[in-house]
Amino acid sequence: MHEMSLAENVREIIEDTARAQGFTRVMGVRLEIGRLSSVEPEAMRFCFDAAMAGSLAEGARLEIVETPGQGRCGTCGRDMPIESLYEACPHCGDYRISVTGGDAMRIMDLEVE
Repeated sequence: MHEMSLAENVREIIEDTARAQGFTRVMGVRLEIGRLSSVEPEAMRFCFDAAMAGSLAEGARLEIVETPGQGRCGTCGRDMPIESLYEACPHCGDYRISVTGGDAMRIMDLEVE
């Protein structure tokens, strides 16, 4: 389950940010998880609590904002929502779809004190 290593990376980012900005406690974390990112939101919720144990984000509330996949057809040039990789363009039927969004995970913001 790669969500555990991702949650540990989130903890490291939080700790680095706390040192740089001088906060001592994190009460909330908002993550953006793209539908095409290969990150399972429920697995991330489970791993988040375990990864934050003993850190300044222990007990922090996790909010996950899921973003849809977006793509652009290399043949007809149209932008479209996509649910998975390797699907055909609904306009022209070609499979040359480039992912343009919804393929990442990022920390949107932190609620700190």
